[in-house]
Amino acid sequence: MNASIILSMAGGLGLFLFGMRVMSDSIEKVAGARLRRILEFFTTNRFSGMIVGIVFTGIIQSSSACTAMVVSFVNAGLMNLYQAAGVIFGANIGTTVTSQLVSFNLSAYAPVILLAGVLVAMFCRKEKIRKFADIIIGFGVLFLGLSTMSASMAGMREVPEIVNLLGSLKTPIVATLVGLALTTIIQSSSVTVSIVLLLANQELLSLSMSLYIILGCNIGACTTALLASMAGKKDAKRAALIHFWFNVIGTAILYLILFAAEEPVSNLIWSVSADRGRFVANAHTMIKIFQVVVLFPFSGWIVKLSCLCVPGEDRKVNYRESHQLKYIGDKVVFNPATAVVEVIKELDRMASLASENLNRAFNALITLDEEDIAEVYEVEENIDFLSHAITDYLVKINQTTLPIEDLKSLGALFHVASDIERIGDHAENVADAAKMRRDQNISLSGEAQKELGEILDMVNTLMRYSIDMFARSDESHMQEVIDLENKVDAKEKEMQRAHVRRLAQGECTPEAGMMFSDLTSGLERVADHATNIAFAIIEAETAED
Repeated sequence: MNASIILSMAGGLGLFLFGMRVMSDSIEKVAGARLRRILEFFTTNRFSGMIVGIVFTGIIQSSSACTAMVVSFVNAGLMNLYQAAGVIFGANIGTTVTSQLVSFNLSAYAPVILLAGVLVAMFCRKEKIRKFADIIIGFGVLFLGLSTMSASMAGMREVPEIVNLLGSLKTPIVATLVGLALTTIIQSSSVTVSIVLLLANQELLSLSMSLYIILGCNIGACTTALLASMAGKKDAKRAALIHFWFNVIGTAILYLILFAAEEPVSNLIWSVSADRGRFVANAHTMIKIFQVVVLFPFSGWIVKLSCLCVPGEDRKVNYRESHQLKYIGDKVVFNPATAVVEVIKELDRMASLASENLNRAFNALITLDEEDIAEVYEVEENIDFLSHAITDYLVKINQTTLPIEDLKSLGALFHVASDIERIGDHAENVADAAKMRRDQNISLSGEAQKELGEILDMVNTLMRYSIDMFARSDESHMQEVIDLENKVDAKEKEMQRAHVRRLAQGECTPEAGMMFSDLTSGLERVADHATNIAFAIIEAETAED
């Protein structure tokens, strides 16, 4: 009898965990990119960040996922610690939605919900609708697991050993440690509180001890973010510590309150709903709200405390010269929901390097500065490294559970990496021309230098618009990019005609003429690559449709 109950309980827990995972992952796939943009644009201050944190976590049903995403945002420089604090505070309230759903006991409808999700997944061909079906399936499996656990817990009431074991939880510290340990193992405070709720419903656990287990869950919920931050930058570690200190300090305050007035607090929670399951769910929500209300005014102090725990700055690295990734790679925080954002930031950095290098190469072409020529080759090696590393990373994340929008934009990102790498190659070609001009004493006329400067200015403007559009997904300069690309094409033809005229009149040597023609054609191709980068936005949007 004992073995069958334990197996039934384990099976129910497995279904519950699996259902929650499927539901959470599916929601991130369907809405992860949009939710990420909400996090980016609506966290300008701590209060709006807190509201976003509540909504975000309430939707994806996981404060751990939200906090881990915030840590990766901080690591990538997309969010500062004060903005992160607001989102983390809100996530702690949003995580109570799960226990509230469980308390309404929708288990009777689980088979119908599950069947509806499976039918949609089997017969619908549209990918987005199929992902919505996965959410429904996860929801149904979750409540099917709850039903199984609830039934097994009803049997536990007839097993004296289990009743005595749970009844031995009479010390607040032991109950807190149990909550902490379970949440650390399961990596979800929502799951632990749901189990506590079911135990309380079956009168296997006292309501008093359930409060202390919930407090332990608060601290155990910090594990995921702390683990996610370990390989990140110092600000990522500080963001995880904000979550940790919020829960530790809040738990300590509530400990003191319960120690002094446990009965009045229990009576207050019971007055909201005279039901044991609802008591646990409401206690979870009220505890979190209380913590946020008390600690929100002191969020700046908590940020400073996290900075004291992780002092100093990250080691400065010259990413322009060193063959290192700044935002992505094995040594930084990985989160599928922010992976594409980090790739875009890395490509933005790579594009800036290529643009600077092109201008450095043309400066070397005129001045014949040996140091500039050597630096062009060094930076080009770094650009090649970044191109290969980013491409490898794109292949890697293509195999993860990316949001649908991000998954469909991967093709455009591959093309952008290739276009930027080709711009870098053109800079190297210009450096080769500078070496040839120096070694063979080739002279470029003042008119030729002036024309090259004019088309280079146009290409620089075009690249600036294109890179800005790509990095910020902003199409406002699209028409200007198209017009500039046409002007560069026209300018290139005009320069080639002028070049032929100078050759015919003997105003330049054949060697200089060939070099000028190659440089002009090269700049026109750079403009084509820059235009491709700008149109990557449209390519990604078309893929999404």
